[in-house]
Amino acid sequence: MRHYRANTMLIEEGDHGDTLFVVLSGSLRIFCADPSGREITLALYGPGEYVGEMSLDGGPRSASVSTEEASVCAVVNGQSLRQHLATNPEFTLELIQRLIRRTRLATESARSLALLDAYGRLVGLLNGLAVARGDGARAIAQRITQQDIARRIGCSRELVSRLIKDLMQGGYIAIEEQRYTLLRKLPAKW
Repeated sequence: MRHYRANTMLIEEGDHGDTLFVVLSGSLRIFCADPSGREITLALYGPGEYVGEMSLDGGPRSASVSTEEASVCAVVNGQSLRQHLATNPEFTLELIQRLIRRTRLATESARSLALLDAYGRLVGLLNGLAVARGDGARAIAQRITQQDIARRIGCSRELVSRLIKDLMQGGYIAIEEQRYTLLRKLPAKW
């Protein structure tokens, strides 16, 4: 087990390594960056999730991973992981199923980036994060900044800011206790 501070880089895209990180507490952000420093967040993983399994093929790391907050991870080296896979078919099947789910999510993400504009991606993200409340509204439980949203939908923070402002003025969303609340169904086009 290892303890990490917030914003600690665990894996750098392009590096070689075979370590698997199992999140015990906290959260990890999986992202890619271009040479100018622009980033897109691919996923956020919390307790019970793991990252680094793609290194099983011996290739370079396909994305970077950093801690979003102080986190505790069980760190498993590649040799131990391969031995565990060889002797535990249930875990091997679970890993395969998780890889399939992640591949489906990557396909959906590519589809979204290619076929939807920034507004469509914003609506998809907000709808995906929102949970129904008893009063008919839907709330996003976690605090998410406009920069976080921009990184997750692949656009600028300024564009997110304009879209959020327009949706607030239209009475579609509100900010309550520093969290977004969807007051009514978001329009398909803006």
